[in-house]
Amino acid sequence: MKRTFTLCTLFILLGFPVQHLLAWGQEGHRIIAQVAYDNMNRRARKQVDKILGKHGMIYVANWPDEIKSDTIYPTSFDWHFQDLNGGMSDSAVVATLTDYPTEGGNLFRVMDSLTYVLRHDKSDRDALAFIIHFMGDRFCPMHTGHIDDLGGNRVKVKWFGQKTNLHAIWDSKIIDARGYTYTEYAQYLQDRLGYQKKEIQQMSDADILLHNYHLTDAIYTYQATWNGNAYHYVYHFAGDMEWQLYASGIRLAQLLNELYK
Repeated sequence: MKRTFTLCTLFILLGFPVQHLLAWGQEGHRIIAQVAYDNMNRRARKQVDKILGKHGMIYVANWPDEIKSDTIYPTSFDWHFQDLNGGMSDSAVVATLTDYPTEGGNLFRVMDSLTYVLRHDKSDRDALAFIIHFMGDRFCPMHTGHIDDLGGNRVKVKWFGQKTNLHAIWDSKIIDARGYTYTEYAQYLQDRLGYQKKEIQQMSDADILLHNYHLTDAIYTYQATWNGNAYHYVYHFAGDMEWQLYASGIRLAQLLNELYK
């Protein structure tokens, strides 16, 4: 993809240190991109298609995960998450939106910076691809997981008999267990959750972060007494996960409609 001086320079100046891992798996990011595309207006679709090509949003949705070892963006590994301590007050959680982090990346600050880049160069493919991906990361609950276990990466579990970790369950395991293609899942989410579109559009960044943080707390609480039954886990959390996917797609469409108006 095209490398732009503006984007590279901006993130080198941000200078995030390196810590940990992925967000939604490949299917999750494709679902979010499809929901977003289906909710973009004609003008935004036309301009995004011109930059990325037909179906380009789907193709680039996972690109930021694929280039973490690319030296052109040496700090991008940490742009994917906003790990927090457990037991924080709502005001302390919201304060992280404007804090310059000393540990780990700040996903919300990165998105602000990327939006700034696109406002000044709407054709920047890399900035657009990062925004498509990171809007999804914003809504992945374990990307506001606890610092001490690297967002659940150190919480070892078994999933249908296979060894994995808590972070991976939310990245991809629940989605995979549902058995839909990304297009089927996107349509299902539209049909099931479309009535919440306006409410989601009205959420602030603080609302999003707090919603994620409280969901993450619920995940850790459930984990403490979970008996390891993966079927029950899917039953318990599939609705929460699906709201996160749908809300992410709606907010991405909202942002791109505004940027490409």
